[in-house]
Amino acid sequence: MLDVCLLGTGGMMPLPYRWLTALMVRCSGSNLLIDCGEGTQIALKEKGWSPKPVDVICFTHYHADHISGLPGLLLTMGNAERVEPLTLIGPKGLERVVGALRTIAPELPFELRFVELTENRERMQMGPYVIDAYRVNHNVLCYGYSITIPRTGRFDVERARSKEIPQKFWSRLQKGEEIEHEGRLLTPDMVLGPDRRGLKVTYCTDTRPVPVIAQYAAGADLFICEGMYGEDEKLEKAESAGGELLEEKLAQRSQAMEIHKVLHRLSEPYKEVFSLRTFGELTFREIGMLFGKSENWARVTYYRARVKIREELEQ
Repeated sequence: MLDVCLLGTGGMMPLPYRWLTALMVRCSGSNLLIDCGEGTQIALKEKGWSPKPVDVICFTHYHADHISGLPGLLLTMGNAERVEPLTLIGPKGLERVVGALRTIAPELPFELRFVELTENRERMQMGPYVIDAYRVNHNVLCYGYSITIPRTGRFDVERARSKEIPQKFWSRLQKGEEIEHEGRLLTPDMVLGPDRRGLKVTYCTDTRPVPVIAQYAAGADLFICEGMYGEDEKLEKAESAGGELLEEKLAQRSQAMEIHKVLHRLSEPYKEVFSLRTFGELTFREIGMLFGKSENWARVTYYRARVKIREELEQ
């Protein structure tokens, strides 16, 4: 069983009934938090969940609206007499940033353990969670996360009987325990079928649309992604924000040929619309008229072509 709650979905400034970014997942008595924006504690209180059993906090990046709620949360956990270590995961600089925030929360009755991400993709296991961190494209170092709960195979009664395993050990073996009995080692794989598909939640925020997001979202039971640039008319801003423009690459002869190779393979109408706009310098209105479509159709098609080209270049 996996519980998921978006505690906060706002950006930059908290609003009444909408707190800043935070996501909580719960499984087998362990809680994991992604980001801890202002108002996280209030949202937890409203939900009726306690911060005390939080074992892991993952940070996407260190803008204030994603981490400013941490000092207060740490103090609350300490006041709840927590003594178990707390693991913090985040981009490079995590210990320095948290150390600065702890100026107002200097004394805690539990240990903080830091895991700083240094690679573009990293995997680790914390309690019941397999955590995949993948680097996305923001104007500061930023990661998305996939959280997977592995599931063992179903208990196979016939298999257990065929191996003459006493019934009194079945439950313990099903829970993953190894048992030595009469000089024989009994292991879980002797009574369990093939592993079942696990539960998977993929989360990312504050990023341009980059191919790695789709790769990690594939097969997810739940995909949570911000929608700041979700409207069609904002595609241009989503495409250009924080990244080098394709036009700038076309101006560099060494990179222009790679773009032309990708463009040559691009399907229609993306290929023609991109060429008409970039090389023919037609307006979106003129392109729409040529295709018998609207100006907005031409604009959306052009920026989708740009995304497709960029994805090919980044592979």
